[in-house]
Amino acid sequence: MAPLIQCDDLWKIYRVGDVEVQALRGLSLTIEQGEFVAIMGSSGSGKSTLMNILGCLDQPTRGRYRLNGVEVGHLRPDQLADIRNRQIGFVFQSFNLIPRTSALENAQLPLFYRGLSLKEQRAMAAAALQRVGLGGREHHFPTQLSGGQQQRVAIARALVTAPSLLLADEPTGNLDTQSSQEIMSILEGLNREGITVILVTHEIDVAAYAHREIVIKDGQVLSDRATKGRSQTVGV
Repeated sequence: MAPLIQCDDLWKIYRVGDVEVQALRGLSLTIEQGEFVAIMGSSGSGKSTLMNILGCLDQPTRGRYRLNGVEVGHLRPDQLADIRNRQIGFVFQSFNLIPRTSALENAQLPLFYRGLSLKEQRAMAAAALQRVGLGGREHHFPTQLSGGQQQRVAIARALVTAPSLLLADEPTGNLDTQSSQEIMSILEGLNREGITVILVTHEIDVAAYAHREIVIKDGQVLSDRATKGRSQTVGV
C-alpha cells in the first residue's frame, strides 16, 4: 500500500519584489495512513507552507507531492478542490465559524456540493457533532458556545466528509488549558479510529499527544523522531 503522504525534494519559492524567499528547500518526508504527527518549528521555518501544500491549498515550485498515491502537485484548481472536499479535513486556530449560522449548519457546510438531500446533509452534520460531544447543541450559535465548544464544531465540520487526513493548525492556540486537553483528547480518539492527524503547534504539551514529531527549520526537516504519545482521560 502506498504511503498516505509522500513528499520528495519539495521546494517552495516566493518572490517579494526582487527578493527570492525559499520557504521550502528540498524537503522530503513520508507519512503513513493512521499516523499522528506533530510538526514544529519557529516562525518562518516553513511549517505553515508545508501544511498548505499537504492540504492542497498551495502547490510546490518544484518537487513531487503524492497523496494516497496520486501526484497532486500539478492538478487543476477544480481537481484540488475536489481532493480537499473529499479527502482532507481542516481545523484552524481561529475556528472560522459563520457567526449567524447554527452549529449544525456550520458542520453541514462541506456537504453543500455533494449532491445530497438537505435531510441527508443534516443527518450527517448531526452525527459529526455527536461524535465530538455536542449532541443537543445543534441549534446553538457560535456566540452561545465556549471557545472549546466552537473548536469542536470546527472539528465536526472537518469530519463530516469522512476524510482520511485531518490537518490541524494550532488547534488549541485560542483555548485555555482544560479546553486544550479536551480538544487534544478528541483528536487522539479520532486517530485511534484510523484518521491520520497532522498537527502544527508551538506547544510542547500539545505535541506530546502525537506519536511522531517532525521539526522544520529553514525549509528543511531538522529532526524526525518517534514519540510515545500521551494518553489522557479527559471528559468530552
